[in-house]
Amino acid sequence: MLEIDAIETFHGDAQALFGVSFSINEGEVVALLGRNGMGKSTTVDSIAGLLTPRRGTIRFQGQVISGKPAHLVARAGIGLVPEGRRVFPNLTVRENLVATAIPRSGEGWTEDRVYALFPALANLRDRMAANLSGGEQQMVAVGRALMTNPSLLILDEATEGLAPLIREQIWSAIRQLAAGRLSILVIDKNIESLLALAQRHVVLEKGTVSWTGTSAQLADGDVRHRILGL
Repeated sequence: MLEIDAIETFHGDAQALFGVSFSINEGEVVALLGRNGMGKSTTVDSIAGLLTPRRGTIRFQGQVISGKPAHLVARAGIGLVPEGRRVFPNLTVRENLVATAIPRSGEGWTEDRVYALFPALANLRDRMAANLSGGEQQMVAVGRALMTNPSLLILDEATEGLAPLIREQIWSAIRQLAAGRLSILVIDKNIESLLALAQRHVVLEKGTVSWTGTSAQLADGDVRHRILGL
């Protein structure tokens, strides 16, 4: 579904990614791991069209998307839940969900489906997003991405800074999406949850892929300590 081939991305004159390559298959969950500042969010932004790699290629469902603007990448079928939520504070929950909705044929995502995934939002649909808790805003951010009816969902630190109860609700929703065979690329610091969710893991170190492997391999304590220092 997604093929990243040797991309090199810069922030101004500073190079952040050095030949990053990995792929995601249809219906697969892949975790992107690494310490802070290793290039995870830059990789996500490169995929989503927020940054343009100077070299290398990104293909989605066989079509080259590297260099395309973010709105065309979204229309191609990639939904992004960005780090820090970034909901529209002056819009209601409902307005946030419908503002960027991309209808698709067949059984697509609707407001009702989002409320079924996150029941807490149903009674908040007319509340301004600025007046929501951080956890409620995160639910809106996930729901907003789903309303684009993506074939690939990218979650960048979707549970960071949330209370344990809300964090588990987000993980429960992600597990439901994975069980429905939605392809997912996820960045998170909760290794145990990622081991139970993802089929494969890609580790970034100083802007390069330093290790790839399965959850079974990463579950080995010696391997985890060697590649992640955990």
